[in-house]
Amino acid sequence: MSRDLATRPWKRPLSQVITEPASRTFRGLARFVNAVVPLVARRHWEGQEHIPQTGPVIVVATHISNADPVLLGEYLIWSGRWVHFLGKSDIWKVPVLGWLGSACEQIPVYRNTDRASESLVHAREALVKGQLVAIYPEGTITRDPEGWPMTGRRGAAQLALMTGAPVVPVVQVGSDKILGGHRIELRRLFSGRHDVYLKAGPAIDLGGYEGRELTKELADEVTDLFLETLTAMRAELTGLTPPDGRWDMRVGARVAAQ
Repeated sequence: MSRDLATRPWKRPLSQVITEPASRTFRGLARFVNAVVPLVARRHWEGQEHIPQTGPVIVVATHISNADPVLLGEYLIWSGRWVHFLGKSDIWKVPVLGWLGSACEQIPVYRNTDRASESLVHAREALVKGQLVAIYPEGTITRDPEGWPMTGRRGAAQLALMTGAPVVPVVQVGSDKILGGHRIELRRLFSGRHDVYLKAGPAIDLGGYEGRELTKELADEVTDLFLETLTAMRAELTGLTPPDGRWDMRVGARVAAQ
């Protein structure tokens, strides 16, 4: 591999980085994203060697911006895997976006409805097929004022405990400069290019949880492990010190760790 491709893996042709089957729409979207991202971001990628090239994988990632799925998706695809995100069902109501979501086999989450459990069923089916599923353990974009992972939801932990699939953590920094945080700020798209960092870590060791009954308490414990791992990775990547406690959007303040 040339030095340029070794240091800038996103320049490799898609046909050389991925062998998994995918629809023409998904391939076309990937190439489009790969061409557009350089207009708004300077990529800094690390840890792609931690993404398994075959078999079921769950990726848990930090969530700081509406731009995250695009940037994380490109990173995972150019790591050799098509990604199947769990995303809010509202996206499927948006023209074009909803069609793309279905055409690219993304997984809608019908939160707070009688269909809420469907997303985990479909995610589990994807893992049985040997696919990579990406999920944000916080369930939404963090509300922490400093961008740290906040309290989470149980979905990612439940999926991991039910399937035994390896769980790879990915931390993302800088995407909020492109499109804002939980509130979309389109003006930022015209503020020049920004440094965006994505780094995967080794699979999280869940061996200590094998054989235990899947209860809410166990799911909460594993969710905490995911968030602690992502927090530590963000601290290492940024050089910042994490605050005490974790932001809870229900009370609008940081709460003590359990």
